[in-house]
Amino acid sequence: MKLEFEYGHGLMSAELPDQTDVFIPGETIPDPPYIPEEKLEDAYLKSLRNPIGMKSLRDMAFPDARVVIVIPDRVKGGEQPTSHRKIAAKLILRELYSAGVRKENILFLISNGLHPRAKKEDCQAILGEEIFQLFWESHQIISHDSEDPKHMVDLGFTDRGDPVWLNKYVYECDIPILIGHVQGNPYGGYSGGYKHCATGLSNWRSIASHHVPEVMHRKDFTPVNNGSLMRQKFDEIGMKMEEKMGHPFFCCDAVLDTSSRQIAIFSGYAKEMMPESWKVADQRTYVHWAEKKYDILVFGMPQKFHYGDGMGTNPIMMMQALSAQVLRFKRVMNDRCVILCSSICNGYFHDELWPYLREEWEAFQHDYMNILPDINRLGEYFATDEQYIRKYRMANAFHPFHGFSMMSCGHIAEENTSAIYIIGAEEPGLARNMGLKTRATFEEALEDAKRKYVGEHPNILALPKTFRMASVHLCMKDPALDCMDAYGNRT
Repeated sequence: MKLEFEYGHGLMSAELPDQTDVFIPGETIPDPPYIPEEKLEDAYLKSLRNPIGMKSLRDMAFPDARVVIVIPDRVKGGEQPTSHRKIAAKLILRELYSAGVRKENILFLISNGLHPRAKKEDCQAILGEEIFQLFWESHQIISHDSEDPKHMVDLGFTDRGDPVWLNKYVYECDIPILIGHVQGNPYGGYSGGYKHCATGLSNWRSIASHHVPEVMHRKDFTPVNNGSLMRQKFDEIGMKMEEKMGHPFFCCDAVLDTSSRQIAIFSGYAKEMMPESWKVADQRTYVHWAEKKYDILVFGMPQKFHYGDGMGTNPIMMMQALSAQVLRFKRVMNDRCVILCSSICNGYFHDELWPYLREEWEAFQHDYMNILPDINRLGEYFATDEQYIRKYRMANAFHPFHGFSMMSCGHIAEENTSAIYIIGAEEPGLARNMGLKTRATFEEALEDAKRKYVGEHPNILALPKTFRMASVHLCMKDPALDCMDAYGNRT
């Protein structure tokens, strides 16, 4: 069979055996039904007015209340007119105004964490034109700055000993509102809930307590699930924030489908709300479909996706992307599994977006750096580099510690595969010095893999569009054959 896979800004063809299985999110197995557009407002108002585990916004709010509405950055969620962020923000404002809250006491905060701080056009795309025009000129839309000493608060440590820092605007307000998304994430299960505040409103020292090898290379991390140590740390950090604030976050999370449409809306106290939202999200995210384990996964990597332009060409970001697929699909992979992935791999690092990754990549080539976790000892050295910090704060670059979470994740692909072939690399040396094999075509790579690793009749799973659509966590049709369930229990 002939299939097309992402490659640079276009596609690359592959001739695969006719018995190859194909999985496309939302198509091979349809998503649960989404809420029709004409019923969205009613669904939101029902959720906002009947929150789980706490009072409604109308009951909590008062005329002098200071409110911070926290919105994820552009890496998360859709931007269509009916996107969760836009509708939730509009209706939350309506609920606050009905309780007498004044516009001048409301702040919109983009929770970018260590991601690039939002530009004007980002805020416009996230919030929509109406809210943007009402709040931008009065400086009531800002982006989190984890390196601003005047606006970060040290809240001490969790009982486990993890440092907790929180944005000061959120810490000092009367009503902190988190608008989040319940979509499958390779890092510790679902986005939204406490993951939102623990990663989006903190700083690198707090994030370094969970985005590091000793957490990400544990057996409970792969495959992705909702019960890993990383997930526990998110929850502990979020609850510590609430303890120190003296009140909980008010969350409004949407379970989203492949096209970022709302399947269900959940509002309220994260500790009680998250488990309820996960029950619905599990139906879309943990897809019990595979009838056999696979020897080969085949997919393609575009140049631009998820974290930005260059993710599919920058060797460190390529490794993260490969590992993200292992985290999602490990339940259906044989232990000897091989990956075939097309990537233009042309040496474009996108130094403006990731100004530190070229230096980090160079460091990995020297001084007994044998595996990706070896470089983690340089994490604080990079994370405190003033040049890179200035670019994060003032030039919309990723924070320098972000690269170390990418490196930690990147090693997971090596740990869980026999080999990874990069197909069509224009600069194949970049792939090879990350431990990857290179071939010109899918067909050449497949023949080499059969000869060396998987034999003449491998089970092959093709994953077209895997980086273009909101992915799923693929599982065995018989859950008893999974190595781990959605909540971290070994099966």
